[in-house]
Amino acid sequence: MLLPWLFTESSTFIVKTRLFAQLINNNGAIEKLLTDITVKKIIKALISIFVAYGISVTNQSLINWLSERVPRRFRLLIKQSVPFWKGLILIVTTVYLLNLFLNLSQNNFLALTGTLAVALGFAFKDYVSSIIAGIVTLFEAPYRVGDRIRIGENYGEVIGYGLRGLRLQTPDDNTVTIPHNKTWTDAISNANSGQLEAQVVTEFYLDHEVDVEQVIRILYQAAYSSRYTQLKLPVAVVMEELPSSTHFKLKSYPMDARDEFVYKTDLIRRAKQVFAKYGLSYPQLSQESPQILAKS
Repeated sequence: MLLPWLFTESSTFIVKTRLFAQLINNNGAIEKLLTDITVKKIIKALISIFVAYGISVTNQSLINWLSERVPRRFRLLIKQSVPFWKGLILIVTTVYLLNLFLNLSQNNFLALTGTLAVALGFAFKDYVSSIIAGIVTLFEAPYRVGDRIRIGENYGEVIGYGLRGLRLQTPDDNTVTIPHNKTWTDAISNANSGQLEAQVVTEFYLDHEVDVEQVIRILYQAAYSSRYTQLKLPVAVVMEELPSSTHFKLKSYPMDARDEFVYKTDLIRRAKQVFAKYGLSYPQLSQESPQILAKS
């Protein structure tokens, strides 16, 4: 089933590659590109790939282990070094393999890069686009390991950074792999941008008749009494009137962004206990209410 696809999708690529090779041969610009391939070189190549993979996996495990044992303020800083080490290992291994099998004179280097550009451009354009976007991301850093980001419909913590994409752990504990080239087209929302703290917004809907001053005091008390709250950062309560209810937003910061959902649950639990103690009522939903809420 793959052969028809190869002939149809890659026909342009094959023709252009042959034209390119013919042009090189006619001009006599390329020397012998491949060196002699021996069993010894093949064994060296396999060993180098195996060693590079082992170093990469060991390095990532060591960094993850170390990041969980240093003071919390250094955790993200250490984890964010993973992409750099992976890139360095990849570059060193690639250069070694090229030097092992190819005669990289100036003419050969130009010819090789031209051929690779044509080949990659036609056959692996999406993959190459993701790799280039990954390299750009290393410098622009719209997200790093440990950040809590939203890309499209996906929200969660960045737990891995590969050559082609990033791995996102969602609140449901699913791992989503997103290609880096999404950075070309999709908006990226970053909640903590390399910091340990990320603002958590906890929403409450109460009846119009409640004492708003009392509700605001309760929400502040819930935030300042939680053991997860970062007390060095501000806590704020904002409100707005909706057709069906009064909408309160408690904005505060946990000490560690990874506690976002535990923290929010703790705030809701504390607030609801006090709401029940003082008899603060929730809006009564009628059949029309869901439509009103949707419009608001």
